[in-house]
Amino acid sequence: MTRVSASSAGEREAFIKARESSPGPYPRSSLESASSISTTSLVLENLNTTASAQKLLHPSQYRDDASDPELPRFNDKTYTISGQHMSKGLRRSLWIVSVVAILGWAFALFAFLAAGRYTHASKLDYDHETPMKSSGKKITLEQVQTGQWQPRFASVAWTAGPDGEDGLLLEIDQPGKDYLVVEDIRSRTPSASSAFRSRTLIKTGWIKIDGQQMWTDDFWVSPDMKHVLLLAKREKVFRHSFVGLYFILDVETQDVQPLDPAFPDRRIQLAKWSPQSDSVVFTRDNNLYLRSLTSGKVTAVTEDGGPEYFYGIPDWAYEEEVFGTNTAVWWARDGRYLAFLRTNETVVPEYPVQYFLSRPSGKSPIEGLENYPEVKEIKYPKAGAPNPVVDMLFYDISKGQVFTVDIAGGFPDEDRIIFNVLWADDGKVLVSESNRESDRVRVVLVDVVTQTGETVRTVDLTDVDGGWIEPTQHARYIPAAPSDGRLSDGYVDTVISDNGNHLAYFSPLNSSIPIMLTKGAWEVDGGPAAVDLKNNLVYFVAAKEAPTQRHLYSVKLDGTETQPLVPTNEAAYWSSRFSTGAGYINLFYEGPGIPYQKVVSTPVNSEKLDQMLADNQALAEMASSHELPQQIFQNVTIDGQTLQVVERRPPHFDPKKKYPVLFYLYGGPGSQMVNRKFHVDFQSYIAGSLGYVVVTVDGRGTGYIGRQARTIVRNQLGKYEAHDQIATAKIWGQKSYVDASRMAIWGWSYGGFMTLKVLETDAGETFKYGMAVAPVTDWRFYDSIYTERYMRTPQHNPQGYEASAIANVTALAQNVRFLVMHGVADDNVHMQNTLTLLDKLDLAGVENYDVHFFPDSDHGISFHNANHIVYDKLSKWLVNAFNGEWYRTEDPKPLEDS
Repeated sequence: MTRVSASSAGEREAFIKARESSPGPYPRSSLESASSISTTSLVLENLNTTASAQKLLHPSQYRDDASDPELPRFNDKTYTISGQHMSKGLRRSLWIVSVVAILGWAFALFAFLAAGRYTHASKLDYDHETPMKSSGKKITLEQVQTGQWQPRFASVAWTAGPDGEDGLLLEIDQPGKDYLVVEDIRSRTPSASSAFRSRTLIKTGWIKIDGQQMWTDDFWVSPDMKHVLLLAKREKVFRHSFVGLYFILDVETQDVQPLDPAFPDRRIQLAKWSPQSDSVVFTRDNNLYLRSLTSGKVTAVTEDGGPEYFYGIPDWAYEEEVFGTNTAVWWARDGRYLAFLRTNETVVPEYPVQYFLSRPSGKSPIEGLENYPEVKEIKYPKAGAPNPVVDMLFYDISKGQVFTVDIAGGFPDEDRIIFNVLWADDGKVLVSESNRESDRVRVVLVDVVTQTGETVRTVDLTDVDGGWIEPTQHARYIPAAPSDGRLSDGYVDTVISDNGNHLAYFSPLNSSIPIMLTKGAWEVDGGPAAVDLKNNLVYFVAAKEAPTQRHLYSVKLDGTETQPLVPTNEAAYWSSRFSTGAGYINLFYEGPGIPYQKVVSTPVNSEKLDQMLADNQALAEMASSHELPQQIFQNVTIDGQTLQVVERRPPHFDPKKKYPVLFYLYGGPGSQMVNRKFHVDFQSYIAGSLGYVVVTVDGRGTGYIGRQARTIVRNQLGKYEAHDQIATAKIWGQKSYVDASRMAIWGWSYGGFMTLKVLETDAGETFKYGMAVAPVTDWRFYDSIYTERYMRTPQHNPQGYEASAIANVTALAQNVRFLVMHGVADDNVHMQNTLTLLDKLDLAGVENYDVHFFPDSDHGISFHNANHIVYDKLSKWLVNAFNGEWYRTEDPKPLEDS
């Protein structure tokens, strides 16, 4: 699990596991697309066409649309602007295969229709609320696992122009063009004559140097567009981090040189351009370096980095639970200073992860020791254990000086989490930190020029609602502009107000009393989506109309004139990616109808643009030809709290029949499963093809229902969440079309924990079956930063940890049967969780369960066909459960000879 993402739009996308390294060109997940499976970039010549055909997923790559929100979504990461790379040959091959497949499908469909045996709607819109009356094809598990039901979007990579031009796009590896080209969206408008001139940045994706040829795995364009930083031979480290070989390409000459010519073959962990384009800061072997483009000199900023000291990069815990990126270094806006974290892991205990079939280190075993597993020791702070110690350091580029700024009133080393750094102008920087239990926050304003600072804002949530604060990086700097009415520098950030998360404008920088930009009994999703400094406008996405919906709005910096940018009179789910100057929007309609994508100008932009990029007509045709489940969105009230529910009913639903019911959940703090997005996922397959009713309820503790309902779970994870699932199941059990004797529940990760907690709490009264994948079974086994945010430390809350653990195995024995699956090499939710539960079951003599371990699989469970097995086993196990097969295993008898 990880923190609630700063971009919930990113959270809501299906995780597609990207290849981390390759000897040649391959498709990778775009960092600018709303869909992590998009493979195409915007082609200005084809703005009115749908997105290109793309490679389907291998079954081992599938993850449920919302089964595990902590998995990475590859968006909103400031360390890259690249889109997905695909070779021209591969793209051409995929086009040919796709065209042949579509023609074949169209011919077969025509023949079928001509025979008069099939009728379906031909309209583009998909109506998920109307029961299906005609016959159609069944959803297949293979379709779901190979991504055939995922919307296709064009990958638009916005980039800033060297002179502040807005509306510039990167075109990546397009047919008939150089590998990386920058274009101006205005070239398709009446303002084409004043548009930025098209420019080639990279002619070919192949890096040729010293007789070697390597494929470009990623790239970062310098702000002045004169150089491009290239990455090759990328190798994964943890969820977001990687190492590789870095090169600098000269755009004019296309010459390439190593980032550090003295050590061209040394793996680098991170590299970032200076805002002035004159240097690159990078981390290698956990030390920070500075490469000057002018002199070519490489300067060591730090020298004592090593296995337990990190500079400029996060450790496992900070990468996973705080930043959600691979970077912990921040350039000053003028490029004169660096801010970076020093992470000391000396006191953090290690957890061993074993690999029995693979060797992630890439090292060959010593001769004679080939049959021993490779062991990866990870510094992993469990709840209550010592945390990594982090300090904020600064570096003066001109003086070559590293320094710290001590400000009285801070948290002790063992009780400090630094979670946000925001540079302003004139050497000012805001640093946000909290205690390790995340209920006290301090914001300090540092002046690196004078090396002084002060505390400008504190929050003690024990005085607010007794809850916690998520470690987000939402804040946006707003520079002073007296002619535009902004007398002082300031910033927009997310604050707690009106029982939810809202936007506030602080000005000047040391102000502790903000102007509230948003108010009301609803919540903002993430932080500001964009800020238009010319017009003093802040754009944001919010669940204003309903918790399950998202719409895009704007508000003035004085808190007036909140205006929607999309229709709000219909249930919908919108997301957006703004151009760097906030003049244009890459706008995504994500449901409940067939998703589409447009590039539009903002209302205040005089250069009007409204171009369709992807209408997903192929997906609409697929939806109209298949029997999809009917979705009923509704509410239930539990203990006075209104909760959101979606029920998926089988096609041709007959209210006179009795249907088995599967509950599907995640349930983690701040998460949301019930939303108005279009999705055909594993739950759709269960309802649409297996004929079961599937219910999802977002109980207390989840997001967008107000902090009062969210923070009630503090100190006692699983208590209220399980109660809400059981209470909702009892309501469904009373419905005339439900077979109350056949009810099951399943979930992954936190959802796996919730599955077991529900079965334990219910003790077979309501739910008879459960399926838990990669579950937490005791929060003392999970990482400190995530767990203590919601549970406090075990030292401060021992009773809460005892109560939240899955311990009442006698209650689990009252269920008919349950299934547990776990990856042996899970470095997130350790296999220790499942093994400890098994020991409790053994000691109590409980045997009504099945268990499946997957060697060398991590939290995503995908090694050696494992992911296919997970979903195949879930579906078959569920069929056996609802068929009553598990009753026959309770007391097996040998067959008598005839």
